[in-house]
Amino acid sequence: MATAFYTHPDCGLHDMGPGHPESPARLAAIEEHLRATGLDAQLQRREAPRIEPSALARAHDADHVQRLWALLHDLQQRRKTQALDPDTNACPHTAAAVARAAGAALAATDAVLDGEVSNAFCSVRPPGHHATRREVMGFCFFNHVAVAARHALEVRGLERVAIVDFDVHHGNGTEDIVAGDERILMCSFFQHPLYPYSGAVPSASNLLNLPVAPYTRGPAIRELVTTHWMPRLDRFAPQMLFVSAGFDAHRDDGLAQLGLVEDDYGWITGQLVEVAKRHCQGRLVSCLEGGYNLAALARSVAAHLSVLCRT
Repeated sequence: MATAFYTHPDCGLHDMGPGHPESPARLAAIEEHLRATGLDAQLQRREAPRIEPSALARAHDADHVQRLWALLHDLQQRRKTQALDPDTNACPHTAAAVARAAGAALAATDAVLDGEVSNAFCSVRPPGHHATRREVMGFCFFNHVAVAARHALEVRGLERVAIVDFDVHHGNGTEDIVAGDERILMCSFFQHPLYPYSGAVPSASNLLNLPVAPYTRGPAIRELVTTHWMPRLDRFAPQMLFVSAGFDAHRDDGLAQLGLVEDDYGWITGQLVEVAKRHCQGRLVSCLEGGYNLAALARSVAAHLSVLCRT
């Protein structure tokens, strides 16, 4: 079976303004690199569908979903732009982009669980892992991975799922949503201190947070993954694995100061694939989060996908 690649042109229209690092150029850089390397031919391309607001309410407060959904569609109709937090702006195209981004995660989950594909990558934006139950923040509107994980549990009937987050920033939104839900194990590493200045002390027993110092490089990260993530994931034995795939821990990324390279992302992906094989029948869904140096992002996504395609 193939690796599914979910995306949609709507995700490239969301624009938070000139000079903003979370830009439409991110998806364009990924697409260009996949074509140039020939990796595109190994992927099963699928169009990201729109999500329904009711599905978002499995991870977010229902009133928050209703208010934000209405606001985004009002901006769409009035052709207006509005700042929702100091880093996060909504434009007339944001409503469609967030619906497709969350919809991709949901559709990928169903496709993997139905055995249509081995695994899936969602090349979508805006990202999601800073979106809390009731807040927009850090470039994020809705939390795609958390929505998909709850869908797998509450709609598809799984009993245990794991979320792995290797973005350079702590996935505070995902933690806010899943903390205390013993059906979900969340494992992450992130630079600390760094935005959003959280996560050093996990808020519940189902969270494995590994804060690392600036300028930490790949070998040290690999050691943390081997000694902390792998034993915890094996003990938990998830039935499906979700990945918040941020590539901004790359040494060339200007928003942080970690030192990973493409080979590190390929190695981490390989470790997660092995966990999925041991416990999940190979079932893995990955969603793009951060990564703001365009060349490093494109190369790192290709390293991630190359491993997924070999399973």
